[in-house]
Amino acid sequence: MNNRFSFPLTLGLQKAGLPLILTSGKLKNICFLIDTGSTHNSLFDFVYNHFKDEFKLLDQTQLLMGIEGHYKETPIIEATFNFEGKDYTSTFSVLDASEAIQQVQDETGVQIHGVLGIQFLVESKWIVDFEKLEIRSNGDV
Repeated sequence: MNNRFSFPLTLGLQKAGLPLILTSGKLKNICFLIDTGSTHNSLFDFVYNHFKDEFKLLDQTQLLMGIEGHYKETPIIEATFNFEGKDYTSTFSVLDASEAIQQVQDETGVQIHGVLGIQFLVESKWIVDFEKLEIRSNGDV
């Protein structure tokens, strides 16, 4: 299936100053931050706890530096979400980032639920075009 798309990042940038996407499907309206500086994907623990039945808990953990700059051992899950009509599955570290996320929410009015990092961008063959301020996929994954 060829699934080319181009998605503008302007709304998230205007509202919060951040490149954001919203999911659809079972995990509807999950707000992910696109972070080209993050090596791993993260899902914040309050989202994991709310939608626990929608995720597959893997029998592994990861030592990950959290948003606050401290290393934490995190469980790893597999999650599937829909974006622009296509399902995407990847692994995520479940991370407690309450303080940092609350600060972003207080400053912008936007609640972020997780981070899509380089791992996801490479797996999904997404391209972040900083000149056009968009994400695009050039086809099959």
